[in-house]
Amino acid sequence: MLIYLHALGFGLVTASILALASVALTLQFGVTNYVNFAHGELLTFGAYFAWLANSHYGWNIWLALLVGAILTGVLAVILNLIVLQPFTKRQYPVLFMLVVTFGLSLILSNVLLAAFGADFQRYTVPPDTQYSIGPFLLTGSQLIIIGIAIVAMAGVHVLLNYTKVGKAMRAMSDNPALARNCGIDTELVTNFAWLLSGFLAGLAGVVLALNISSFQPAFGGDFLFVIFAAVILGGIGRPYGAMVGALVIGIVTEISAIPLSSDYKNDAAFAILVLVLLFRPQGIFASEGKA
Repeated sequence: MLIYLHALGFGLVTASILALASVALTLQFGVTNYVNFAHGELLTFGAYFAWLANSHYGWNIWLALLVGAILTGVLAVILNLIVLQPFTKRQYPVLFMLVVTFGLSLILSNVLLAAFGADFQRYTVPPDTQYSIGPFLLTGSQLIIIGIAIVAMAGVHVLLNYTKVGKAMRAMSDNPALARNCGIDTELVTNFAWLLSGFLAGLAGVVLALNISSFQPAFGGDFLFVIFAAVILGGIGRPYGAMVGALVIGIVTEISAIPLSSDYKNDAAFAILVLVLLFRPQGIFASEGKA
């Protein structure tokens, strides 16, 4: 029984990382109405930006994390302005945009490989301490990761419900044409959504790399499937659904590693994804508005 409680603790850490990544993806989808298949590469760029600040310039890992997240947010806006926005302005079909973002994913993954090589990298961090909190055994870094996710999710809640830009994002999520006709600067809001999505993706990439100890250019893309499982479970385009989906997927994948091998724990996420698509494709948080 104790081993399952330990796995539950690890599941909360995985869920925290997954919440950052899935909310990032669902916020971007809510405003743009198309899925970004290059989202995994944004996580990877965040990890490498932080690695450069940490290992090459000697910055503290938590300061490097903030730098990596900010630079990833800026990169997301640049990619939108240069690559994606020209297509959306011509109002190409959603399927066309999926192909574009998939192509962008391939380009970015090759850029990462050319720039950093295929070797695994690690952050320069001091030895970690393990803490016993009730039945959970978590390291100091894992507790900080959970704290970062809680603060970030609270920030997203405040943004969406109590700020003008957040309400504008929700209006665009419900009806982009009506939001534009009501005087909302949809282009500015879209760029802000990309900035926020990239920032959260960068955070997720750094804490994911920190949690698994090492990373390489493909690690963000490999995590993308689990992100999709959480987003679809919660209802794509619904931030609160993504939070709940991340919690469920994170806990299930870690607990399933006990009866299964840890090599197959992501199969549990795949099983949940299949069941959701079969019986409730709109997700558990179905509503008229996406955000």
